[in-house]
Amino acid sequence: MSKKLAKSLFLTSCMATLSMGGLSQSVLADDDTYFEFSGFVAADLRVFPNDAIQTGQEDQTLNSSLVLQPEMLYEWNGGDDRIEFNPFARLDSHDEERSHWDIRELNYLHINDGWDVVVGVDKVFWGVTESRHLVDVINQTDAVEDVDGEDKLGQPMINLGLQQDWGNINAFVLPYFRERTFAGIDGRLRGGLVVDTDQAVYESSREEKHVDYALRYSHVVGDWDLGASYFRGTSRDPRLVAGTDGSGNTVLIPHYDLIDRASIDVQATIEEWLWKLEAIYEHADNYDSFAAMTAGFEYSFFGAIDDVGDIGVLLEYHYDGRNDLAPATMFDDDIFVGTRLTLNDEDDTSFLGGVIYDPSSKATSFSVEAETRLSDFWSIELEGRMYQNIGEEELLYSSRDDDHIQLRLTRYF
Repeated sequence: MSKKLAKSLFLTSCMATLSMGGLSQSVLADDDTYFEFSGFVAADLRVFPNDAIQTGQEDQTLNSSLVLQPEMLYEWNGGDDRIEFNPFARLDSHDEERSHWDIRELNYLHINDGWDVVVGVDKVFWGVTESRHLVDVINQTDAVEDVDGEDKLGQPMINLGLQQDWGNINAFVLPYFRERTFAGIDGRLRGGLVVDTDQAVYESSREEKHVDYALRYSHVVGDWDLGASYFRGTSRDPRLVAGTDGSGNTVLIPHYDLIDRASIDVQATIEEWLWKLEAIYEHADNYDSFAAMTAGFEYSFFGAIDDVGDIGVLLEYHYDGRNDLAPATMFDDDIFVGTRLTLNDEDDTSFLGGVIYDPSSKATSFSVEAETRLSDFWSIELEGRMYQNIGEEELLYSSRDDDHIQLRLTRYF
């Protein structure tokens, strides 16, 4: 299929979705069978106040794109058996690498007494902290979507879960690895050198077919949510090593190492306080073992806005002990301070703003997210990021002029 035809089909699908009148389509065939079709289509507009500084980037101030994500759910046996299918597609106006599609979820779930099993492509999230999801290791980051690392690719897996009074255990077999996505030469929000994903290097001779394993224990004890995990397999976080492409241009080549990672995550809910901790210890043959952690709290002033809305204050500290040979990170010795506003209204209006500050270099990264519903079918979302005092030694130096604001208009169906 040509790119022109693919774009035409994508736009046709989006327009058809916009013309739909219902929030979702669901059918209850009988007491045991249920089908639902829902999802959303969205239009994104990014505004860059500063000119692009990297070679190959268009000198753009506006970047638009369309997103389509239908969601299909089929249940039978009273909900004990379920098939879920959630594809995703984006069409970007500038960056061909950002125009992509993915199967976020396509899996079969069976629930039994005290156990369940998921087979297929799924998304699994671990973690409790706000500014960095340190222990979240199952799914690969879809880095062309945003720079916050929260968008994930679907992961093929078998997930066996056991639920007992003494806690829950999940055992994962991950038979296929997903490479991280990166912005192309025309895209913004990228480093000074383009990442050449066609030259990806694997420590395993089986490359993306290496079978990874993970095990997780979780339990709620009073006010405490506890989690402990172990992962063995291909790192989702590649090392980027300088090399050349077929034309002799200098590029970055992703290297995917085999790692062993142990982690814990803890959250304590004590009245208005949420105390949070995520910590990992990682071993690899190609770089020194290291430990990393994120710890902090969120304090909520319930009913502080017109006796209904809530205000939350967040503070988190980041430590990362990896050396220069390990995958790079900006969270080596940083502080995050933020605030969350939740109006608890019928439009689900919310706001989250924060700043990540490096005390040694004074490098500062600001972020803001706000969203509200316009109706049963429409919502609007605003995101913004800004950088200050980004020196040459900082990981964000190549993106120092990529301050931007993004507006998203979403139509649900």
